[in-house]
Amino acid sequence: METEIMLDDKNVLTMKLLHYFITEKNYNPIILQGVENEIWLENLDEDCKVVRIVSNYIHNNEQFNFDVFKTKRIIKKIKKKTFSFNINVMSIFLDMGENVTKELNEDPKLMCINVKDETDIKKSDLIKKNFPDLSSKMKYSEKGVELFAKITGDINEHNRQDASKLEQLFKSKVPYVTYFLIAVNVILYIVPLILGQYQEVLNMWCVHGPSIRAGQYYRLITGAFLHGSIWHIFFNCYALKIIGSQIESFMGKTKFLIIYFYSAIMGSLLSMTFAGDGASIGASGAIFGLMGALIYFGYYYRVYLGNVLKSQIIPIVIFNLVLGFILPGVDNFGHIGGLIGGILISRALGVKDKTTTFEKGNGWIMALIFTIFIVYVAFVYSA
Repeated sequence: METEIMLDDKNVLTMKLLHYFITEKNYNPIILQGVENEIWLENLDEDCKVVRIVSNYIHNNEQFNFDVFKTKRIIKKIKKKTFSFNINVMSIFLDMGENVTKELNEDPKLMCINVKDETDIKKSDLIKKNFPDLSSKMKYSEKGVELFAKITGDINEHNRQDASKLEQLFKSKVPYVTYFLIAVNVILYIVPLILGQYQEVLNMWCVHGPSIRAGQYYRLITGAFLHGSIWHIFFNCYALKIIGSQIESFMGKTKFLIIYFYSAIMGSLLSMTFAGDGASIGASGAIFGLMGALIYFGYYYRVYLGNVLKSQIIPIVIFNLVLGFILPGVDNFGHIGGLIGGILISRALGVKDKTTTFEKGNGWIMALIFTIFIVYVAFVYSA
């Protein structure tokens, strides 16, 4: 049995490639129905987002053309599922016949490489450009059964660690901070109502442009904890429970609080910009910020949440924004300010193990520019 494995050079090469892309580059297998003799791997954080390892024998130009056609069709489906506009694909052919005379790389988005052995990997300019360490990572001291045991063991351990991280990320947690915020909202509605101070509290703490410009900056936050009716607070607290508990679980308690309050302030600032002498109240700006954070988080985990983003989260955001422009008395500018603020501050804070330091830096710069702009229009332009 060991001799058979050692002589099967194609299987050995396939296993080495899999070991590299999965354990070194964090690619994940893509499950495709009806696709045989090829392995699809994806890592949306890499420039080359999809890698195909094709062991099927490609014996002429016609079969190669059909393979390219099939690949492009599958990539279109992956784009829709993952909200990706551009996907660069590298197809590594392990058994291509000499009758294939067609130029392999007519499409720059679909890189095709003919690899007979490890020497071809060293010679390939495309591999050197995209995966410069691939050749050096394919050197093993083990042979035969020992090599297969090592490679499969490493891949299984890597997959186990990834599964453990995903389980920790998506498992249900008690959202203590979300419950606390809901409690504060409820208390600030019920207690003034019982004490007969409801209107006084609204007048003193609501988002009111002239008062904020006069120095009562606390209104930018306190207004986000006040509500005008039992239905107003019920729907906002319900939305906070559903969305807030998810963001608190996915992003962590500290990041959740930063997103919530930053979005609330951005929503209040944009609200006072367009409200004139009017007043506004409600947690909607902060909640829309949490929706923005959920969209940002879902984008990085779109392999797992792509369908939820497309069928639920984004339609809910759009529906509520449209509804805000249709229904009277809805402070939609507060919603928009919170939504933009939530997305920008989420980019600045980053998603664990996903967002790079460079992306976080850009996020902080964008959040700062947005903050300066919205403060200017709220305090200077619209004053």
